[in-house]
Amino acid sequence: MVQRFRTIVEQHFGSSQGELLIGACCVGELARTYGTPFFAYDSGVAEKKWAQLRDTLPDRFSISYSIKANPSPAFLQLFLSKGCGLEVASAGELYQALKAGCPPDKILFAGPGKTEAELEAALSENVGEIHAESITEISRISMLSSRLGRRAPVSLRVNLTGEAQGGAMRMGGKPTPFGIDEEMMDEVLDGIVSDSVLVFHGLHIFTGTQILDAEVLLTQYRRGIEIARRAAARTHSPISTLDFGGGLGIPYFENELELNLPKLRSGLQDLMNSVDGERCFQHTRFLVEPGRFLAGECGVYLAKVNDIKVSRGKKFLITDGGMHHHLAASGNLGQTIKRNYPVALVNKLDAPGAEAVDIVGPLCTPLDVLARGVTLPRAEIGDLVGVFQSGAYARSASPLGFLSQPTPPEVWVEDGRHQLIRRRGKSSDFLLDVCPSAVATKAR
Repeated sequence: MVQRFRTIVEQHFGSSQGELLIGACCVGELARTYGTPFFAYDSGVAEKKWAQLRDTLPDRFSISYSIKANPSPAFLQLFLSKGCGLEVASAGELYQALKAGCPPDKILFAGPGKTEAELEAALSENVGEIHAESITEISRISMLSSRLGRRAPVSLRVNLTGEAQGGAMRMGGKPTPFGIDEEMMDEVLDGIVSDSVLVFHGLHIFTGTQILDAEVLLTQYRRGIEIARRAAARTHSPISTLDFGGGLGIPYFENELELNLPKLRSGLQDLMNSVDGERCFQHTRFLVEPGRFLAGECGVYLAKVNDIKVSRGKKFLITDGGMHHHLAASGNLGQTIKRNYPVALVNKLDAPGAEAVDIVGPLCTPLDVLARGVTLPRAEIGDLVGVFQSGAYARSASPLGFLSQPTPPEVWVEDGRHQLIRRRGKSSDFLLDVCPSAVATKAR
């Protein structure tokens, strides 16, 4: 664990006199300015991850940022400025994409369980593609398109067989709410192409997430090519879009290695060479829709040590933030056995490890544990705890309303300048109204 956070600091952030720098700003300065707990994002790290991915992908590949990873407008505007599209999975994300200035034809609407209202909104806004995930959904799209008097651009999400699976969280290859089972694909394709209001664009084959093995990704991409050939033959039409989904991972835990981007680049080039000249792929837009890979490493969750206690020989650092802000770091977002995110006392980076502690939050539940048995320098009340790899699936994937705690602000840091991009939540205002002494610092 020590090595993991030190590697992250060296690769992305840096330090000054033992204090973490985020975008060339000292974390102590950020904490004094905005109060704790909060999320800080280094735009330079996000820019670097974009450049790495763009350099890895062949020219024929497009990128659509998956909003669910982090929906902050600052991220959307950054990636849109690079020519990126956006992948949305709800009406709320659709309107966020439009508000951020994304052209409707660069929006992909995916996800199971889309309501009629959501589908009507997508059609009314002329989104680039709707990725259909069930027979019912295809029927709804057809009905709404007829009523609106327009044709609907549809891609079919396919739940591939298990041979192409991999990653920390499997999205297919088994009974799943995601997509049409591969065994049913031909029948469903027949229905789409025979419907005069539906325009078949292609396939979406996202099967797993948090993949750190380039060969697993390449196996999935090769399988996607095979099934796209089959779809083109069935529909007697070329494939306009082949969406390989997201799935590109980042290392969180001890012994995890970074995704081998040179290997992925070489394999993708071989893949493009293999389809060169095929009529069905002549004008295909190959697509990935990463979220975590682009946003995850630029974020740090920062909380202050508010109390230190020893219970039956075990030391606890009790912070002013916890699982209500960062459910993933607590291990309650998909981990079977809790593993610690990279964590450090970010005002004491140069100090040696001195004691094993549990870092816990302020909530009345034993689940509120940010790190267990982690070796840190000797802590004092007022020290700053930093949880790294917190730019994706952190704030937005957490139970922010639990115990009516204030929601954490978000701070965008760029070239030594910082700005608030989301204020502290209004639950703190509620606490001030009820009991002014309950909140030490008024919400900023």
